[in-house]
Amino acid sequence: MTAIIALPRVMRIGGGSSSEVAEVIGDLGASRPLLVTDRFLMGTGAASALLDELSRAGLEPAVWADTVPDPTTDSLVSGLSAVADHNADLLIGFGGGSPLDTAKALALLSVQGGEMKHYKAPRQNAGPALPVVGIPTTAGSGSESTQYTIITDSATDEKMLCTGAAFLPAATIVDFELTMSMPARLTADTGIDALTHAVEAYVSRKANIFTDGLCMTAIAMIGRHLRTAYADGTDRVAREGMMIAATQAGIAFSNSSVALVHGMSRPIGAHFHIAHGMSNAMLFPAVTRFSVPAAPSRYADCARAWGCASDTDDDLLAAERFVDELVSLSRDLAVPTPEAFGIANDAWESKIPVMVEQALASGSPSNNPRIPSADDVAAVYREIYR
Repeated sequence: MTAIIALPRVMRIGGGSSSEVAEVIGDLGASRPLLVTDRFLMGTGAASALLDELSRAGLEPAVWADTVPDPTTDSLVSGLSAVADHNADLLIGFGGGSPLDTAKALALLSVQGGEMKHYKAPRQNAGPALPVVGIPTTAGSGSESTQYTIITDSATDEKMLCTGAAFLPAATIVDFELTMSMPARLTADTGIDALTHAVEAYVSRKANIFTDGLCMTAIAMIGRHLRTAYADGTDRVAREGMMIAATQAGIAFSNSSVALVHGMSRPIGAHFHIAHGMSNAMLFPAVTRFSVPAAPSRYADCARAWGCASDTDDDLLAAERFVDELVSLSRDLAVPTPEAFGIANDAWESKIPVMVEQALASGSPSNNPRIPSADDVAAVYREIYR
């Protein structure tokens, strides 16, 4: 079967590469960029420094800094006005996954119009859309290199997966120095998110020979650097390794797919306002344990790449060791259970039916090596609560 691969046209990778943003925009033929970011990055001065860089280069930039965590359809309204008011010919997504996803959604809606719910999966969106330059400041979502965006429907609390080449940034700038100030909690959650991307892309029913190599490299690099980056955020080698791995994992799942962890994670985030990386982390060991029997050799490869199993271990033993390592990683990185996060048992139980429905409707669970029933999904939700 032919693998269809889509990548950003331009990728600049390395410490300090964000200072080259004006050159990248010029090469794309744009002159009126709108910087899409959040209040935090405005407060740190990082967004202002980027704007100054653009102005010094003779461009006419503007900024819209009202993105919100886990962007909603309501949060896009003022962003669309900002795009129109500035007559922007390019958007810069600057921040974590939420500003990046917001920029990609605005880029499509500002050209095609309509409502975001009309673009959700299984629809494939080919364009047109404004060009986007993705500049991540966290090492996790991979959104700077994917043809996906996730927007929550404000009316229904459904986290909508929207996919297609229209959401693929035209250019990506991966500057690990932008992640040096990430706090430990965010480092942990985004790092496990990147690991989930790599593992799910590798075990997915849509895996292919191109993405397999990226997955193995990303898993090995995360295994080498995640605990270090969590313990010491000033470690430049660990920060660079995590940033590269997150981008590699993003390219991998964008051209393969995610699976059951992500399908189940989105409803948790939508209904309980838990950050995407953390909800993935809550699910990852249990979903992997459920999935191993259907693809022990693939999970064994993940274990060997991570370094928790050897070539002499048989595949099932190696896969089981990988599950054990995910449990240890969650403990070492202080991943909470939903109960420990503060969610009441009654509230959790009451949402399981709708979370199951939304998880299965997203399509991601059908990519899993072991395809779950509704009862299977409900059982995993109950298992992870405590």
